[in-house]
Amino acid sequence: MAALPSLRQLSYLVTLSETLHFTEAARRSFVTQSTLSGGIMELERLLGGVLVERDRQNVRLTPLGEQVVARARVLLADAQDLMRLSREMSEPLTGDLHLGIIPTIAPFILTQLLDEVHQQLPKIQLHLHEAQSEKIVEKLEHGNLDMIVLALPFDTRGLKVSEIAKENLFVVYNKKDKNAAEANSLDDLDLSRLMLLEEGHCLRDHTLSACPVGERKNDHRLKASSLPTLVEMVSSDLGFTLLPEIALKNSMIHFNEEIAVKPIADAPSRTLALVTRKSTPLQSEFDVILQILQKITAHLE
Repeated sequence: MAALPSLRQLSYLVTLSETLHFTEAARRSFVTQSTLSGGIMELERLLGGVLVERDRQNVRLTPLGEQVVARARVLLADAQDLMRLSREMSEPLTGDLHLGIIPTIAPFILTQLLDEVHQQLPKIQLHLHEAQSEKIVEKLEHGNLDMIVLALPFDTRGLKVSEIAKENLFVVYNKKDKNAAEANSLDDLDLSRLMLLEEGHCLRDHTLSACPVGERKNDHRLKASSLPTLVEMVSSDLGFTLLPEIALKNSMIHFNEEIAVKPIADAPSRTLALVTRKSTPLQSEFDVILQILQKITAHLE
């Protein structure tokens, strides 16, 4: 049988692909630069092709190197799951659990989630990671996260997906905005005043899927980095926005006398989901976390 690449060699290549710097990749791998370089050279010999182009100023992956990195990430994530499986068989529902959550969900569930996990999974150490959808999906695929909470529709790329709850988006507007106050459907709204989150937030995409708005109609100054910023912009009567139901009990909205909220015909919706790798050894933890999240969001049904 022909010699096979080692997980360590693949790990060196993946780390180098992230840093594009041999010294930094060696530091992150806790080895010397010569050890890392030698491991990658041996990997190239085994695979029969050049994976990395090097010169005095730049390091870049070849097309073959990029394909090998993509497959190596999957192999390394599966290997991590294999190690976790052994622990899970001997000590179920114990140890660290890394959970990723998108910013348009995290602030509205974290307190209850932490309380419930503490009660139902007392031997689990929960580590929370907040980031936009694409980032946490990548981290899940690479084995850096155990499971993630995001909003669909979103490309989950063959991962294991379980629905938590469905929710509609509501119009949030300043009470001085007569157009929004009188509108009964999206067609009645002045979409030139629609304010959105910055690119990268899936809520932005969910809104635009129902509101055919050209970017030219939305000045770049009216794009917010977070939901609280959107609310402040509405409070200042800069326009209106669409927010998910889970956010409507936020104190910034609930106690703001300048702001009104209402449902509207043909408004977009989204589905909250818990996602993990199909190879996960943490199925028991996944099931408990899913039940907790469904309990927390039961009011959305």
